[in-house]
Amino acid sequence: QVQLVESGGGLVQAGGSLCLSCTASVLSLVGYVLGWFRSAPGKEREGVSYVKWSGGSTYYADSVKGRFTISRDNTMNTLYLQMNSLTPEDTAMYYCAAGTKWRITGWDTGDFRYWGQGTQVTVSS
Repeated sequence: QVQLVESGGGLVQAGGSLCLSCTASVLSLVGYVLGWFRSAPGKEREGVSYVKWSGGSTYYADSVKGRFTISRDNTMNTLYLQMNSLTPEDTAMYYCAAGTKWRITGWDTGDFRYWGQGTQVTVSS
């Protein structure tokens, strides 16, 4: 069982930055894939970025490439998402999730078994 708790959301103006955190209550995340997803009203849940905990391979959705950076702290079992150059289109509830399957393409929310409660990000224009 992996429990995930997100923090760091809030209200920011367009062009601003936020850093989300996700702390996992598990002895080790070795073998896991951690990811950030977002859900906006009227839109499907979107995978934003993923990281393979062992090795650090990363994936970014085209919509956030060059603006968002995913990182991890192995000692703290904490996942981060640094979000820069935010736009109103980034407004959503952001979720942290954990699974064990790494893909190159065709990511599926079903690959992630454990989910956090989410943290709201609102970007004003």
